[in-house]
Amino acid sequence: MQTRPTTPKGSPGTLFASFLHFDMCFTMWVLLGALGIYITKDLRLNAAQQGLMVAIPTLSGAFFRIIFGLLSDRFGGKRVGVGMLLFLFIPLLLGWLVKVNFPAILGIGLMLGVAGASFSVALPLASRWYTSERQGLVMGIAAAGNVGTVISTFFGPRLATSYGWHGVMGLVMIPLAVVLLIFVLLAKDSPNRPAPSSIGQYLAIMRRGDLWWFCLFYSITFGGFVGLGTFLPIFLHNQYALNPVSAGSLTALAAFLGSTLRPVGGYIADRVGGVRSLSIVLGAVAVLYATTSFLPPLGVMSVLLVAGVALLGTGNGAVFQLVPQRFRAEIGVATGIVGAFGGFGGFFLPTLLGSVKQLSGSYGIGLAVLACIAFTALIVLRLLVTFRETWRFSWKVPVLTPAISE
Repeated sequence: MQTRPTTPKGSPGTLFASFLHFDMCFTMWVLLGALGIYITKDLRLNAAQQGLMVAIPTLSGAFFRIIFGLLSDRFGGKRVGVGMLLFLFIPLLLGWLVKVNFPAILGIGLMLGVAGASFSVALPLASRWYTSERQGLVMGIAAAGNVGTVISTFFGPRLATSYGWHGVMGLVMIPLAVVLLIFVLLAKDSPNRPAPSSIGQYLAIMRRGDLWWFCLFYSITFGGFVGLGTFLPIFLHNQYALNPVSAGSLTALAAFLGSTLRPVGGYIADRVGGVRSLSIVLGAVAVLYATTSFLPPLGVMSVLLVAGVALLGTGNGAVFQLVPQRFRAEIGVATGIVGAFGGFGGFFLPTLLGSVKQLSGSYGIGLAVLACIAFTALIVLRLLVTFRETWRFSWKVPVLTPAISE
């Protein structure tokens, strides 16, 4: 795939617009989770239905990330990003004005899932303006828009207490309109954007084995971040009898740290290497999941959950310090595919925990399974470093070597 022979010089306006786009979309992506306690009471949902309801937007977003990654590469991130924001008025209008049942709320969740595809639009849009040595920090700043989780989980329950969860859906359209206007005015496609190519050329990336390892690691780091961000209010309410505002506040604190530490994770990975920092994160996350599986008292659990989400945010930055180096020319579709698997991980986590709770009466077994998955991923990563040449890098300048025949 050929690119236009121009040198990106940076675009702070585009970086800011990309951050806002991702922030607004992330706010909507986890909105059902933030309002989950109110919706559960209104629709009388059981534990399995609760897990599915908050997971559906994540699954939908995972699917659309692949599609929008392709569209972003072919038609430009700005054009696709504008279309995405316009579409999202539809599920908000339905949630605001229509009295729904369980299948209907799942349908609204599927449409809200489009917001999750912002990842494969906003990040490549910003990334293409900057050189490879700045990718960890730039991708971290753009992706720090996942602080939208904080906005949803902190303000959603408070607003729902006064206006009802239907009313919150209507109120969200106000900031959505503001972000749409700013994005139209500030966002620009880089002259370094790859020239449009055939779908077959884009999908050729799927034959590269390294892509699927990135998918595995991101399904754990980002999947854990977004999965916990959507499910923690319900978990804290069911397990520890916290009221919606208190559960939302604790979730917001965890999400805030996970979001703000993402660019820090990217910066650290720039300095010491993405593989090294990701190894530390996976090991620590496995230990924290294992400890939470014992369902300790609320004070201890709160510390463990906040620390775990913070580490997961750092891990997100580490993964996406590596991806642009390995797939520079195909960054849009690579971001879409890897991001999609992050979404699949975010769907798996609340679905697993909700189903285990429904079947066994306890969340502990589900948390233990998550610990085993994180530890297995750590072993896989260390084996890749040991046996795969493409995963060896300089400790000071963490750049993956060119692809070898696979």
